This record gives sequence, C-alpha cells and structure tokens, in this order.
Amino acid sequence: MLAALGWVSGWCAPAPQAWVPMRWPWQDARSLELLAGTPINCLLLEGYAPELVAAAEKRGLVTLARIAPGGDTVAVARAALARGVSGIVLEGSFAEGTAAAVRAEAGSRPVVEITARNRLALGSAAAVLGTWQGVWPGIPAEDRGSSRMAGPSGSAWIDTNTGFIRAVRAWGDAAVWLANTPPAGEVVTTVRYLQAIADAAISGGRWVVALDRGFAGRLAAGDENARVSWQRMGGLLAYFERHPEWRAMREAGKLALVQDPAKGGLLSGGILDMIAVKHTPVTPVPPQRLTPESLAGSTLAVDVDAGALTAPEEAVLRDFAHSGGTVLTSPAGFKDERPPGDSITLSKAELDRFNDIWRDVNSLVGRQNLGVRLFNVSTMLSNALVSADGKTEIVHLLNYSDYPVENVTVQFLGGYRRATLLTPDGAEKSLQVYATDEGSGVDIDKVAVCATLRLELF
Repeated sequence: MLAALGWVSGWCAPAPQAWVPMRWPWQDARSLELLAGTPINCLLLEGYAPELVAAAEKRGLVTLARIAPGGDTVAVARAALARGVSGIVLEGSFAEGTAAAVRAEAGSRPVVEITARNRLALGSAAAVLGTWQGVWPGIPAEDRGSSRMAGPSGSAWIDTNTGFIRAVRAWGDAAVWLANTPPAGEVVTTVRYLQAIADAAISGGRWVVALDRGFAGRLAAGDENARVSWQRMGGLLAYFERHPEWRAMREAGKLALVQDPAKGGLLSGGILDMIAVKHTPVTPVPPQRLTPESLAGSTLAVDVDAGALTAPEEAVLRDFAHSGGTVLTSPAGFKDERPPGDSITLSKAELDRFNDIWRDVNSLVGRQNLGVRLFNVSTMLSNALVSADGKTEIVHLLNYSDYPVENVTVQFLGGYRRATLLTPDGAEKSLQVYATDEGSGVDIDKVAVCATLRLELF
C-alpha cells in the first residue's frame, strides 16, 4: 500500500521496507550535510521549515511530520502536508478513528503509526509497525563492570528489545521500528548508542535514531568527538543496511516457541529473551501460524499457553510429537496473558509465574546443541539465521558491556566448511573450522560491539 509512491511530482520515495529512520532535531537545511556517509533516508520532523523540506526532497529523503496527541490532529496533518512533507507519523495513543481520518487527508502519502506495544496492528497490511515503548538496551548502569547475576536465566541481566522484535516479525513482513529515546538525565556514551542500533538490527528491526540534546548540540557545533561518534553510528547503520538479505533469512535452530505475539510476546524480558540469553537459537511461532511447515527442522517445541490453542493448532503439535519431536507444555493452570496497561516488562509476580516453565525449558536446552552454542559470552546476545536454501547461516553477536569480549567460541551443527567473521568496519576474516563432539566450531579473538559470523557449506 505504501510501496514507492510518487507523491511529489517527478520523485519517488524508497519503499517503507528500505526506510532508515531518524528523529531529526534540527530545522536548518545545512544540517542535512550530517547525513553524508550514512544510510539514513527517512526523517521524523518536529517542524517543517520550507527550506529544510525542500532540501530533503532534493536529496531523495522521506520526510514525515511527527504529530503527537492533542488538538485537532487532522488540521495539524493538513498543515504539515501543505508544507510539502512526504507523509505523517502519528506517535502516541490517539482516539479511535483518528488515524483513518489522517489517512483520508493524506491521500497517497504515507501515514505511519508509532503506538504502544499493545496497540500494534499485528496481522494488518501496515508496511511499518512502530512503537515508542522500548527498554534502553544494555547492562543496567548499576551492574556495568560487576558480576551480578539476575533473573531466571541465571546470567547477567541484559535489557533488550530483541525478543519483542522477533515475536512481531514472526507475524508478518512489516518493517518494525523501535522509537524509544535515550534515557533522560543520563550521559549516553557512543557505545550505548551503538548497542541501541544493533539491538534492533540483529533481530531484523530498526531503531529510530534519536540523539540526546547535549549530543545533538555538540554535533551541530562541530565538536570533533561528537563527529567521530556520529561517524561510528552511521557506519554501524550502514553495516546492517549493506546486507538486506539478513532480514530475509529465517530463524535457525531446532527449538520452536509457540507464543502469541499479542500476549507475552509484547514483553521484554519474557520467555523468548530468557531462551536467547542462553544463546539457544529459537524460532518464535504465533499459534495463528502454527503449521507443520512452521515446525520444519525443529526437534523441540515449547507451547507457552496450551489452553489457548484451537483444535487444529493442537493437532499440529500432536503430529509433531508423533513424528519424533518433543513438545514441552506450560504448567497446569499457566496462562500467557497480555501485559496489564502499557507495561512492557515483567513484574516480580509475573517473573515468579515464569519460573516453573523456565526451569523446564532450561533443563532441556541446557543439555544439547539445538543449532549453536556459545562460550565466554556472559555479556552478549546472539541471533542465528539461515538462508532459504540452507547453504548459509549467520550468527549475529552483540556485546552489551563497555569493553570488548575476547576469546569467544562458537560451536554449531551442520556441515559448514567455511567461516568468515564480518565486522562493521568492513573487515572480513576467515576463521579456521575445527571438529567438535557435536559438529564444528570456531574461535573468535575479540568482539568490540558487534560482529557477524557467516557459515557456508562450500
């Protein structure tokens, strides 16, 4: 519906799947020079200075007027469109029918909604699903440099949006935007910005780049340290945009998690993240898309809410078990429920509810290689993806600490003979593949913020 629409005479915007968004904090046209060397092509604007909008159009950029709740939303949208913006982004919780009215006003120009997680239009034809709700990725400030262990996983606690993004992407093909902003009152280092970018990207989503006020001011003033930080951010964005094939790959591994993304899948820190912390590849499967094909290649399926399945869905899991697969169901009486209100993380009571099911899952995934096993990665998360033909697998590695992680070991199944380590600086390093008891392995000397291991059959 929003693909490559020519809403300005003589100019066609990139398709929404290719939009690389940023909240643009400046109003002068010269500020657009900062985009040189970055893949950012979609600007969320607070103001619509004519010279800025015109300059952006000349550069082939998408400009979306950001509108928050309050006042006459349709009138505000009409005024913004009259100033030549490419489209509208509605951010927040609006009254029923507001988005439809704005779309009618916008005509062929796109309208993107950035809303609460529990109001995402899952299963709709929306080209972009966006939410302003997200945890700020990383190890909490009080635990950086410490060895505190927290949560049912028994690993150092990592705040991440990866499980949520993967759950939403399992539902359909819409681009997923995380539009959370830097935490107020904190000094956000370059590494934390890089972690925010990569936290979304390793799961196929995009973080809507947002600079804290101090950083934006220093960058506009030409501060050299700010400029270097900005270049690193642009380089990391470009790293993931150079590989659109990664977003088209399917989840790898032999573990399937059957969970409704409109329930527990909306949470950060839920069962999907708990499994990810163990570096066990897992494929989220919405019950509504539970078919024999969705379980192909899996040997273990975890049904988070057995009582919520329909008869045909239950039949799929029975057939899976009869064919040799293992099905782990939630404890009796356990229900996977939508989080209350606008909550996006587990409360203490909810965390306790997950203990039993997590204990059972952990006892199974901890004893076997379900696709990939990693060692010496207590401050890292990973995501394993495989190509449609099964000939190439990639393993994204993301370090959430302030310091590089050294001596990482990756063990994997399959007959992969060639391994290459890719890094955001463009380097590619061939790694020696050696035999292990369960398959093969490689050793990685160091991961600064993120890297990608590419495994190939030939």
